[in-house]
Amino acid sequence: MKEVTIYTDGACSGNPGPGGWGALLIYGDRRKELTGGEKKTTNNRMELTAALEALRRLKQPCKVKLYTDSAYLANCFKQKWYLNWERRGWVNSRKEPVENKDLWQELLKEVRKHDVEFIKVKGHSDVELNNRCDELARGAIPKG
Repeated sequence: MKEVTIYTDGACSGNPGPGGWGALLIYGDRRKELTGGEKKTTNNRMELTAALEALRRLKQPCKVKLYTDSAYLANCFKQKWYLNWERRGWVNSRKEPVENKDLWQELLKEVRKHDVEFIKVKGHSDVELNNRCDELARGAIPKG
């Protein structure tokens, strides 16, 4: 399997509000930056979208190290929250519908195509590539 490194980040101006996402894919010495935004969204939706869009760009099953500063994203996969959500019909432990179900379901489809390790990094710190994704995400927030 090819080994790919992905860094992702999401940003929002207000929560909810206009938001953007950024991702950086690294394979060998090749890098690809991705961005996008929405006029009305949440920070969590942008975090999930960044990971989803990055994984969608992979053309074949890969071994992926995905770095994120989102505890929401990393913990879901590290602690396997999604297994209980699926078992309960996408209802959380409080018996409420899982927020962002649409994105989680699409993200799970992509994650299951690959061997993905989610790695939580500290946001707004000295992690250069995470900082780059933060710049991409903030730059993708729609203006006005």
